[in-house]
Amino acid sequence: MNAKARTARQILRDRTRTQRATARITRQGVGTLATHCVAAGLGIREARTVAGSLRKNAAKAKVTGTPGISYTHGRARSCTRYSQAEVARIAVIYRPRKPAYKAVAARLTLAA
Repeated sequence: MNAKARTARQILRDRTRTQRATARITRQGVGTLATHCVAAGLGIREARTVAGSLRKNAAKAKVTGTPGISYTHGRARSCTRYSQAEVARIAVIYRPRKPAYKAVAARLTLAA
């Protein structure tokens, strides 16, 4: 596989991941904080990092979300799902330092 094809596949994979996360949030009305971050354009690893920071700010914003169960790889985990309006309220408080995270925070704020 040459470099051009590798780059094209990476772009397609990232776009697909973002679109699936957006569709899931649209369909269900709620999503985990990591899902909202992926829908805003972050990769999985960065989305988990930002979601952890947003989770801390959720307590400050007094946003509780909806408890749920996330199924992945044959196991169930308890999670909290948030609507787009709730994520926007949390993102207003979030103050990231990294430029990529600042852009995502702006997108999350405008999503509602």
